[in-house]
Formats: sequence, C-alpha cells, structure tokens
Amino acid sequence: MAAPAVVRTDRVRTDRETIARSDDHRALRIWLRLLTCTQMIERVVRSRLRERFSTTLPRFDLMAQLERHPEGLKMNELSRLLMVTGGNVTTIVDQLEKEGLVERLDEPADRRAFRIHLTRTGERTFADMAREHEEWVVGLLSGLSRREQDELLRLLAKAKEHAVEVAP
Repeated sequence: MAAPAVVRTDRVRTDRETIARSDDHRALRIWLRLLTCTQMIERVVRSRLRERFSTTLPRFDLMAQLERHPEGLKMNELSRLLMVTGGNVTTIVDQLEKEGLVERLDEPADRRAFRIHLTRTGERTFADMAREHEEWVVGLLSGLSRREQDELLRLLAKAKEHAVEVAP
C-alpha cells in the first residue's frame, strides 16, 4: 500500500491543475495534471542546469541532439528536431561555438550549408550534464514503483498514439 501523499503547504504553488474544477471533463483534468507535472519537473531541471552547469535547457537540448547524431546536423535539421525557429538555433550555436563546445564544418553536398558537431570538449561537457540530468529525472520520478512507471509509460504511449491518429 502506498504512503499517503504529503502536501507541504509551505511549498505549494499555483499551477495549471488548480484551475480545474471537479465538474470539468476528466480529459481536461488529465491534461492539466500532465501539463503541471511536466512544468514542475522542467522547472527543477532548468534550475539545476543553471546552478550546476551555468547553462540552459535549450542549450542542453541542442547538445543532446548533436550527441545523438555524431555525423552532425545542419541548422535546419536542428531547428526541426528542437521545434524552434532557425534564429533560436543560430543564437545557441553561436554561443556554444564561442565556448568551444560545438563546431561548424562545411557540408560537401551543399556549399551554402554546414554541419554542427560537438567538439571533444563539448562531448565531455555534455556527458557530465547528461549523467546528472538522468539522476535528477530518476529522483523526481522515484515516487513511483517500477510497475507504476511501466504502467504510466504504457498508458501515455496509448494516449500519444490516439492523439497522433486524431491530430490534423
């Protein structure tokens, strides 16, 4: 039997879920709870990235994409994967390049383009950040048992599959 949830009134914040009423449709209440959980976890991750590594979540996300694509990515590919504008990507790449964490290499197939790669320093820096990021997320979700995490993953996959089917 799970322990009852402890509400720490000294840390309670207004969140998206508080706007839901008990007579609102269950789907709306689920969506608000998912949004609230996501925002709460993201708030902690953003804060810890800033405190521990003096970096931001968008910079971390960009480096994560580059780590997953060792062949490098063009700017438009990064923009698409991160779901942000090209201008946002350019600003972040410029900053990371000045810090020696990424480099731009010519794209042989297109003289107007180049590929962004992590440098060796960028690879080491990202590996350190990713290791701690994983520990943070594991800790934030450690209130769920392994079975509960598996069930949540299954249910969210089902919800995602349906959303993809009905989305325009």
